[in-house]
Amino acid sequence: MGIKEGLLALLADEPKHGYQLKLDLEAATGDSFSINVGQVYSTLQRLERDGLIKGGERDADGREVYEVTEAGRETLARWAMEAVDLAAAGRDEVSLKVLIAMSTVGLDPSAVIDHQRRFTMGLLQDLTQLRSRDIDSDLAWQLHLDRLMY
Repeated sequence: MGIKEGLLALLADEPKHGYQLKLDLEAATGDSFSINVGQVYSTLQRLERDGLIKGGERDADGREVYEVTEAGRETLARWAMEAVDLAAAGRDEVSLKVLIAMSTVGLDPSAVIDHQRRFTMGLLQDLTQLRSRDIDSDLAWQLHLDRLMY
């Protein structure tokens, strides 16, 4: 998910100003998606330029409020129904590190793998404990922990 899609989704619920969108995006993703407020406003400008949102109205505090357009709703609906190609979703730093170690004199690929395995197992144990301790927390946080574990 990109910032564009996240902002469109939040604006599909109700009009909001930029800083509220930042806070809501972070909360909706279980705080796994940290964003700079400047990124929010630059993305809002592009969305407005592309006709996916419109701004102009001001709230009681004088902040510009944005709302999604019909074109924005259509873009959001298309994005939601696109499958994510997990094979192309990003590069795998561990695999790259092992491949580099295999072709570099002085680096031991087995040691790289062993160190990564120990770190990953410790992280998995920490996440499992956190997941069982936070069993009553909100769904977004639970899903984020599940994603990290799997």
